[in-house]
Amino acid sequence: MRDLVVTENITLDGVIDATAGWFTVGNDAVDDQADILAELAAHTAACDAMLFGRATFEDMRGYWPEQDDDQTGITDDLNQIAKYVVSRTMDDPQWQNSVVLRGLDDVRALKEQPGKDIVSTGSITLVHDLMAAGLVDEYRLFVYPVVLGRGARLFQDEWEAPKLQLVETKPFKSGVVLLRYRPA
Repeated sequence: MRDLVVTENITLDGVIDATAGWFTVGNDAVDDQADILAELAAHTAACDAMLFGRATFEDMRGYWPEQDDDQTGITDDLNQIAKYVVSRTMDDPQWQNSVVLRGLDDVRALKEQPGKDIVSTGSITLVHDLMAAGLVDEYRLFVYPVVLGRGARLFQDEWEAPKLQLVETKPFKSGVVLLRYRPA
């Protein structure tokens, strides 16, 4: 069975909503992110599928394919990798190598197929559903040294989190720290 990995950029106080401008990507990044990009490249090599909710998928589809001077390699990786979008309303994903899944049963079936890791990033509504269904095998949290005090959180107050086991910590030059957890 393939691992389903949730990868999130997250603030110290648990916010993953990036609309406040605390998180930048690709050529827009303000700090030297060479070490983070190298880590992401290693993660990309270990996966062969990305899983998105509809809103995040549409945001990604509207941004990454348009980046023709991407120095990070993210554009090429995203265009080539198999992308799955969970949506009840979308019919044509309009992005190469993309498939629409209708719900969590389709995600379970995807996990049963042979292959490498399946990574979900952003997609907070989907991620909350995946967590509630017990489908997450690993959390990779890139913790940014920012406190917002408000915004969408990965771990909601009413959700009972499983016991997690820390499997790796890795600091980066920018002050970001990767924390990897697996359900214990």
